[in-house]
Amino acid sequence: MPRFLVVLDADSTLLEDEVIELLADHAGTRPQVQAVTERAMRGEIDFAASLRERVATLAGLPADVCTRAQQAVRVTRGADELVRGVHAAGGTVGVVSGGFHEVLDPFAARLGLDHCRANRLEVVDGALTGRVSGDVVDAAAKAETLRAWAAEDDVPLSRTVAVGDGANDLVMLGVAALGVAFDAKPLVRARADVAVVDRDLSAVLATLGLRG
Repeated sequence: MPRFLVVLDADSTLLEDEVIELLADHAGTRPQVQAVTERAMRGEIDFAASLRERVATLAGLPADVCTRAQQAVRVTRGADELVRGVHAAGGTVGVVSGGFHEVLDPFAARLGLDHCRANRLEVVDGALTGRVSGDVVDAAAKAETLRAWAAEDDVPLSRTVAVGDGANDLVMLGVAALGVAFDAKPLVRARADVAVVDRDLSAVLATLGLRG
């Protein structure tokens, strides 16, 4: 039975990039997508609405744009060390993202994550429709996912940790026993239990008592 569970946000936490902005590069819509992303991160607009607004700008792109975005994604420094450290201490690690399975899955597999949940982009006839398939992974869904993975791993909520950087992570950070703000927006730093200011995920190990 795992001793504890660590759940990470993806974009700007596990990954250095906002994946939707990498996709928007191919549509020529990065500036408008970036503006909406910033407003959502600060909590000024509802995440689900902001995601739909941004995804709509991708309509008509070939589905293989996701593969090209993967090639541009950078994994945040220290991610490997964090996952290895948690596993060595008997814990499990998951990533839950307002981003997309199509880009995230290879990184989750390579890092050896135990859980992964994200949105899916709707594809028809080999092209993106500009819509998301199924329910949007928003703030409430992130928190519910943490609860579900804890139950699945037989880990009490009192031994859960959430790590994120944006307003969309606040509910999840509140549900976890320890909420870690990672190079986060001021609103998130103010509400989290602890803040990591360096862009190095291995620093999270110290907040877990797994590194001096």
